[in-house]
Amino acid sequence: MPDSSDILRAARPVVRLANQDRAELGLGLLELTVSEDTAGLYRCEATFGNWGTTNGTTSFLYFDRKVLEFGKDLSIKFDDATLFEGRVIGIEGDFPEGRPARITVLADDRLQDLRMTRRTRSWENSNDADVLHSIASDHGLDADIDLDGPTRPVIAQVNQSDLRFARERTCAAGGELWVEGTKFIVKRRPARASTDAPELAHGRNLRSFKVLADLAHQRTKVSVSGWDIGAKDAVKHDASASLIGSELDGGDSGPSILQNALGERVDTLVHTAARSSAEAEAIADAHFRDVARRFVVGHGTAEGDVRLRVGRKVQISGVGALFAGKYVICETRHTFTGTEGYRTDFTVERPALGKP
Repeated sequence: MPDSSDILRAARPVVRLANQDRAELGLGLLELTVSEDTAGLYRCEATFGNWGTTNGTTSFLYFDRKVLEFGKDLSIKFDDATLFEGRVIGIEGDFPEGRPARITVLADDRLQDLRMTRRTRSWENSNDADVLHSIASDHGLDADIDLDGPTRPVIAQVNQSDLRFARERTCAAGGELWVEGTKFIVKRRPARASTDAPELAHGRNLRSFKVLADLAHQRTKVSVSGWDIGAKDAVKHDASASLIGSELDGGDSGPSILQNALGERVDTLVHTAARSSAEAEAIADAHFRDVARRFVVGHGTAEGDVRLRVGRKVQISGVGALFAGKYVICETRHTFTGTEGYRTDFTVERPALGKP
């Protein structure tokens, strides 16, 4: 007897347009892909049958743009759980040989507004949180920003889209950026991934999993130097493995394994010039965490689950002591077809290898 979660995964998605359930779209849905990663937008592609009877005649169903229209709010739900919220930005017609016509709508989340806006401007005596609040306000988004960092004399956006610049500033401060509806959220990873982790067990709801622990890009230390113009003094900061101690979950970190296996490996960042001790520390710490967290990277396919979202933790089991445990999801691809049902492909990462 399947449990309630299996019933949920087997259900057809509910399609909502302009805040209204559209049962005919749910029944006519042929293919669905919803994809997300840490660097881009949350995207949806939904393909529907586009040939049938309407108003007593047989013709195309949706080419009149009365139902499927640019700019309309689109959301996808499984039962009461929302998988995607965004707006229609593309409409594609498909006329395959020997089969009825199809129509595909493309939708992005609200970060689309930021991607389509390019500017050159600057902020004086501001930190990254100030800048991100400003960008959220520019696009009518409610800001939920929990991020600290040094105040800089000048922060400049030079011929960049608001999205690229916002992600650049977020990354420099060691945070992660995403939207939920109209809420613009920036948090550090431990805060973003603080919810309970769903379990994926190999041989049950985890169909396949391939994972690699790789020392090639790991470092035992990251060093950043610069010059404080006001104090007329050199600044330097070294970031080390203590930064990720709270994320190891009892395992051995990539930097510690690297130190024991091959000796010290130091990465000196020369493409950035810190203008204060606080800025040098922020840059070095963010870079070290970013690299260390990608020590163990896994790719898997699971039974469809709307809880598998970028930034969330997941518990992988049934894969042996080295690779079992908690990971953070950094990429997802949710797919649905009438023949194969709902499944989720994902990429996860973590900074530690389990103890044998």
